[in-house]
Amino acid sequence: MDCTLVIVRHGQSEWNLLNLFTGWRDVDLSPKGIEEAHAAGRRLKAKGLHFGIAFTSALTRAQRTLDIMLDELGQTGLKTLRDQALNERDYGDLSGLNKDDARKKWGEEQVHKWRRSYDVQPPDGESLKDTVARALPYYCQNILPAVLGGKRVLVAAHGNSLRALVMVLDRLTPETIPSMELATGVPLVYRLNPDSTVASKEVLVA
Repeated sequence: MDCTLVIVRHGQSEWNLLNLFTGWRDVDLSPKGIEEAHAAGRRLKAKGLHFGIAFTSALTRAQRTLDIMLDELGQTGLKTLRDQALNERDYGDLSGLNKDDARKKWGEEQVHKWRRSYDVQPPDGESLKDTVARALPYYCQNILPAVLGGKRVLVAAHGNSLRALVMVLDRLTPETIPSMELATGVPLVYRLNPDSTVASKEVLVA
């Protein structure tokens, strides 16, 4: 049985380009992000991958990335499930702020803690631990059964919600996961064993 899971962080967004905290703010892809999504789709096609179902978040930048990849794959009608459980981490009061301006306001050390600590919440926002607490159950209840059922699964989501999946797949810890970064528009191809452990992992870079 082919137990394949592909996860892709959305292409660069307009606010990524402007160095703004985005979180749950619903912004679109930048021109570079659109090209990254096309490139990701072409890489998946070059690997001969064809999917049985797709998952994405409730936010436009992830949905559009998925749509572009599916267009490149010739699978525009693929069944797709959208859920806010896969949304980016909510940055609360930081949302919409320039990251450099935030450092000037609260200090380099405090902003670093908010961004990189596992369980430190920004004001009125979520920690990475909070994001894992909503994304991981969704993975276990919806995505993983589809993979183990023999469907090739494509997930387009966000840096922090996907880190929740990678934390389990790559067996990372609360100490190691904060330093792990996912590049925009780069597919990670996992082949799973029947017990849900990882048989192989491939990063599809240019």
